[in-house]
Amino acid sequence: FDSTPYHWLPMVARSSTLLAICVAVSVVFVLSQRGPKAIGSTYATSSQLAKNPVACSRRSLGRMRDASAHAISRRQAISLIAGSAPAALIWQHNAARADTEAVSGSPSGISKVFVAGATGNTGKRAVDYLKNKYPDVKIIAGVRSLEKAKKLGIADGNVELVQFDVTSPEKDLEKAVSGVDAVICATGFVPGNPFEFSKLAHAVDNEGTIKLVDAAKNTGVKKFVLISSILTNGREIGQEKNPGFVITNAFGGALDEKLVAEKYLRKSGLDFTIVRPGGLKDAAPSGSLVVAREDTTFTGEISRDRVAQVLVEATFDRKASQKVIEIIEEEKAEAASSDMFGAIA
Repeated sequence: FDSTPYHWLPMVARSSTLLAICVAVSVVFVLSQRGPKAIGSTYATSSQLAKNPVACSRRSLGRMRDASAHAISRRQAISLIAGSAPAALIWQHNAARADTEAVSGSPSGISKVFVAGATGNTGKRAVDYLKNKYPDVKIIAGVRSLEKAKKLGIADGNVELVQFDVTSPEKDLEKAVSGVDAVICATGFVPGNPFEFSKLAHAVDNEGTIKLVDAAKNTGVKKFVLISSILTNGREIGQEKNPGFVITNAFGGALDEKLVAEKYLRKSGLDFTIVRPGGLKDAAPSGSLVVAREDTTFTGEISRDRVAQVLVEATFDRKASQKVIEIIEEEKAEAASSDMFGAIA
């Protein structure tokens, strides 16, 4: 599992089965905007779809490619389509000065951290950052495939591999997190059969996360850090017609499922931090890290490396307690504070 629902779109787009879904998504967006004029060059009009749905589906995907010619992804769905600028820019940190100097001991009394989804694109980066920045902290890497984890080189130094699947019974999850001080949840459904998107999103992003929250609570975990997504609460904040929200939620209702898990964590009694990144990119960090309050960021992208950094730092920083933050990168950000978490009310 990976942490967010967009990164797998290039893989799925290669399947001819998805073409019908692309058509449906485009039609939904047309209706949501009450006419083709509001669509612009990114989307095909309804009449074009009727004449040649396959060509229009391919064209819609193609036009959403960025300068590097990558296929549609979570990053582009949010950063290229959503047009409004993020609000409440709180904190910026130049990528060239990222703090990676090793810290000795166990900050905040946390000496053992469980990373769920440790072979995912973001989860693996969180493990790597933990190893480098906090070498005295024991890391338990929860992975579905031990073989994949070994090939990725995750199991070295202070890292222990544990076979783990959030769709497993809760007693198995309790066994996996037993004895740890903190959990970083970097799981997210990866679709296979398009007709099972909703089932998978519900099982992983909703029920799976909730079971992990319960397991953490039942075993005395001190801190729970969850990666989610901007626009998760889109319906409540008037962003249900935001193209980024429409397109993402068309794939299994992933944002709706994530929101259920978010709300459950917030009411669980656990010390938590929910991190909502913008569109994820595999490239190295660039520009400044911008941290904002919840429900204020509607577009933007961010390096997975930087997301991993924020996840880990939120685990140890007491000022991140009981907070929901939204993060993106910008070349020219409006900084207001030097304190990543303390500036968020």
